[in-house]
Amino acid sequence: MKRFCPYIFLFLLPALAGKAQDIHFSQFFETPLLRNPSLAGIFTGDYRVQAVFRDQWNSFTNAYRTGSLNAEYKWPIGKQSDFFTTALEVLYDKAGTAALETTELLPAINYHKSLSNDKPMYLSLGFMGGLVEKMIDLSRVTTNSQYNGTAYDPALPNGETILTPNVHYLDGSLGISFNSAYGPENQNTLYAGFAYHHLNRPKNSFYKNPTVELDPKIVVSAGIKSIINEYSFFTIQADYSNQGPAQETIGGILYSYKLGDDPDNYPYTVSLGGFIRWKDALIPVIRLEMNSLSVGLSYDVNTSQLNTVSYARGGFELSISYIGFLNRENAKFRVLCPRF
Repeated sequence: MKRFCPYIFLFLLPALAGKAQDIHFSQFFETPLLRNPSLAGIFTGDYRVQAVFRDQWNSFTNAYRTGSLNAEYKWPIGKQSDFFTTALEVLYDKAGTAALETTELLPAINYHKSLSNDKPMYLSLGFMGGLVEKMIDLSRVTTNSQYNGTAYDPALPNGETILTPNVHYLDGSLGISFNSAYGPENQNTLYAGFAYHHLNRPKNSFYKNPTVELDPKIVVSAGIKSIINEYSFFTIQADYSNQGPAQETIGGILYSYKLGDDPDNYPYTVSLGGFIRWKDALIPVIRLEMNSLSVGLSYDVNTSQLNTVSYARGGFELSISYIGFLNRENAKFRVLCPRF
C-alpha cells in the first residue's frame, strides 16, 4: 500500500496547502487580469506585455507548473481623457501525477472614466470572459481498486466513473477599480479594486455531475506607491480573495532605488522586499527595471502544514514585463495613468 501514499498525498495538497481554489501567483501584481479585469491599463504607456512562470512543490513531487501571459493595449477616445483597454489573458497549469492540465484563453475590455482634469484620477469598469479547458491523463491515475491484495496491478480497472478526460466551459469576471495620483507633482499613486469572478458558475466536473460548479470568487485589491526622495520610493500592494469556504490574504512591500546620476533619467531601478501569504508562505522578492523592461524573481518559503515534508521549500517564480509607447499625436494620453 506504500505505493499509493504519494498519489493520495498529492491530491490532498490543495486542501492542505492553499485556501483558494483558483490558480494564484506570489507575484500577483504581475497578473492584473487574474486579480481584477478593471486593473488592465493602469500603467504609464500604450501597451504592456507580462509573463509569469511558477514552479511549485517540486521539493518532494512534481506538483504544479503554471504559466501566465497577458497583453494590454490602450485606446484613446477622441480628444477626451477617457480611454479603453483591450487585453488578453492566457493561462496554462499542469498539476500532479495525473497531469491535470488547465488552459484558459480570456479576452478582456476595460473602460476608464476620467474624474479630474488636473491629475490622473480614474474610475474603471472591466469585463473578462472566454474559454477554459481542463484535461486529465487517465492512464496515470492509480487507485486502491488496482491493489490485488498483494501488489499493485495496473491491468485492473481503477474503479473511477469519469465519463470524459476533457472538460470545456465558458467563464466570466467583472471588476471595478479606482486609481489616482496625489502629493507634490502627483508623484504618489494609489488604487483600489473589487472583482467578482466566475459570474456564470461554470460546470467543471469530469463526471458530468450537474451539481458540481465553480463557486464565485471575490477579490479585493489595493496598492499605494509613495516617494521617499528623488531616488527612492516604496510600494505596498495586497489582495484578499474569498471563494466558497476558501480564502486567501497576500500582501507586502517593495523598496525601490533608482541607479544613475540623474533621478529623472535613470537606466535602472532595483526593488527589494517581501510578501506574506497568510498562514502559507513568506515570499522574498527582487525586481530589476531596465527602462521599459522589468524582471522579477521570488521564492515561497513554506510556512503551512506542509513545511515538514517540504522542508519549507515552496514555489519559485519568474516574471517579465515590458511597457511600450506608440507614435501617437495625442502625447498627453501617455502620462495619464500611474505606474506600479
